[in-house]
Amino acid sequence: MDVSTIVKTPTATPQQSTKNAADTQDRFLKLLVAQMKNQDPMNPMDNAQVTSQMAQIQTVSGVSTLDTSIKNLSSQFTQMQALQSVSLVGRPVTVEGNKLNMVGGVGEGGYTIDSAADQVKLEVLNGAGGIVDTVQLGAQSKGRQTFKWEGGKETPDAKYQFRITASKGTSTIPSTPFSMDKVLAVNTGGTHLQLQLKNAGLVDYGAVKTID
Repeated sequence: MDVSTIVKTPTATPQQSTKNAADTQDRFLKLLVAQMKNQDPMNPMDNAQVTSQMAQIQTVSGVSTLDTSIKNLSSQFTQMQALQSVSLVGRPVTVEGNKLNMVGGVGEGGYTIDSAADQVKLEVLNGAGGIVDTVQLGAQSKGRQTFKWEGGKETPDAKYQFRITASKGTSTIPSTPFSMDKVLAVNTGGTHLQLQLKNAGLVDYGAVKTID
């Protein structure tokens, strides 16, 4: 019987990994001792066989310990990230989206276009999706742009969105809208860090594109 055939990588939860590794070592050593007691005296195990099987159990134990260490480091990193993100509360940020950030009746937003455009049109929409204003922004260069729209009413019910249409000649140029927002709180209750934003609500920390 070859003891190495029973050695498998543990699949237990992180809380059980250390106990399982110890149990595996104990079973291995008992089987190895039994194998040596019952070996053929005329054909005993050589040192290379014993060394090889001992190395296998050490590898299993090492993998289990490494897995636990990585999970612990990941948890510590998340906690450190949460502490650092507290400083973001109250800061302006940018996330992908089309909601206008209203400040004193002026809407702020941004967008990127994949290439230079001859014409860029801004359409401001109300909460029902109806167009309330159209503004020609003119020619724009490739990359990220920002704009301000005046004429809105900053009330609890005034939730404006916007739409960007960019073109060059008769060709439409792809664009991506970005919302300017504000961090209200940090949420560490889930499996990953999230930010509570004024307009966009709860978003993943990784969704933030810029921090002002």
